[in-house]
Amino acid sequence: MNLKKIKKAIISVSDKNNLKILLPILKKNKIQIISSGGTYYNIKKLGYKCTEISEYTNHVEMLDGRVKTLHPKIYAGILNIRNNTKHKNELKKLKISNIDLVIVNFYPFEKKLIHNNKLSDLIENIDIGGPTMVRAAAKNYNDVTVLTEPEDYNKLIYELKKNKGSTSLKFRQLMSAKAFSQTSYYESVISNFFNDVNNINFPNKKTLHGKIKDNLRYGENPHQKAAIYQTEESMNLEQLNGKKLSFNNYNDINSALLSLKNFQKNNGIAIVKHANPCGVSSLKDQNKSFKNAMRSDPISAFGGVVAINSEIKSKVAKEISKTFFEIIISRGFSKNSLNILKKKKNLRLINYKKFNFDKKINYTFLENSFLKQENDETELKINKFKCVTKKKPSLIQLKNLKFAMEVCRNVKSNAIVIANNFSTIGIGAGQPNRLDSCKIAIEKALKFSPEYLPYSVAASDAFFPFTDGVEELIKSGVQAIIQPGGSVRDKEVIKLANDKNITMVFSKTRHFKH
Repeated sequence: MNLKKIKKAIISVSDKNNLKILLPILKKNKIQIISSGGTYYNIKKLGYKCTEISEYTNHVEMLDGRVKTLHPKIYAGILNIRNNTKHKNELKKLKISNIDLVIVNFYPFEKKLIHNNKLSDLIENIDIGGPTMVRAAAKNYNDVTVLTEPEDYNKLIYELKKNKGSTSLKFRQLMSAKAFSQTSYYESVISNFFNDVNNINFPNKKTLHGKIKDNLRYGENPHQKAAIYQTEESMNLEQLNGKKLSFNNYNDINSALLSLKNFQKNNGIAIVKHANPCGVSSLKDQNKSFKNAMRSDPISAFGGVVAINSEIKSKVAKEISKTFFEIIISRGFSKNSLNILKKKKNLRLINYKKFNFDKKINYTFLENSFLKQENDETELKINKFKCVTKKKPSLIQLKNLKFAMEVCRNVKSNAIVIANNFSTIGIGAGQPNRLDSCKIAIEKALKFSPEYLPYSVAASDAFFPFTDGVEELIKSGVQAIIQPGGSVRDKEVIKLANDKNITMVFSKTRHFKH
């Protein structure tokens, strides 16, 4: 077990919670305590003996507390190898004793950052001495125990009781790993902050950080372990009912929220299945909007996620409850709607009223590498569209084309969306070629909403490499098409549109989503 007796501890914590549960066991085992600043006064206030660091080092705190623990007597006490004769002799000559336990947590930089404190306050909340002590103790885990979070106090208490004032090597190793994770996380938050301040979007070296929010039942499949980590204190997603969220649930929630992101508040409903929209509608009438989204593909909607860009009312809650869904996510729930939906005890109800869409970056992991890119934040503006055909679009057609493209940008490529009256009637997603996506979108429209195909509009996330997809859309009844343009065959595609007397608009922006 390689037990190590603890005789002296240094405690310096910004989070003073639960110190009172730890101090009695230290006293019982006659462990001398060294501390500084607020921690020192807190320990004394609780009635325990404690030596102030400045007294221990015989050196006053300097520079308004910026320099207090950075002293050879502290670091030599932590870093010396106990069974190294040379180290022993050096410490004996310098009259430095061992420090066996380091309990430190850092200045709350992240909390200050979240609360938008001014830069000068943030700078003063960058801890120097704390992380340095933690790294030193974690490096020397063979001889030294390190704790970085109050949640581990009870684990230390158990160790000390079990081993009569000593800790085991296994425990010290575990705490060391946790300590390095803590310092890494802390530095990552600070590093990313300074990159953001200086508009450095793609630095030569990039760190990612996250705090575990929950261990999930499993990943995409039952044989895969999974967890969710969050990069800030809160995700601002409030679960009001139902089972725990799974890996796939979170993935679908993300897709659903992205599908609503560019629609006006209180206007828009998306139904998502396997991270793809299968029905989207953007009407002011919440109930009608839901029915239209359902009509787009009621088969795929079964067991999906419903996202609503407004507070759910009882009328639409009754409609929703007629179909099996995994999750309902909205900007709040009326009291009556909540009562209706809670009757299905396993139905997950998520309030995203406080959720923000400020994140501009996304990541994709490739084994031991990762891709980083800006999110597709391009705003679609009708006045920036370019009509390339003789037949010009009406204002209502332009608005519907914009709607169709807003949906299309969140459908897996190759993507085709057919829409009518600000509601999807056919979605073709994720095919290796654009023609198949066109055929799937048409097939779904013919199956569920054939009466809405005449005078409908269609959106394509990228250019048409050939005329075949456009031909299929025209044959089905589509009267206006929006696409980015940019193909070597644009002239052929435009000629076909003119020959068939339909409208074609170039958005000039591609929206691949793989």
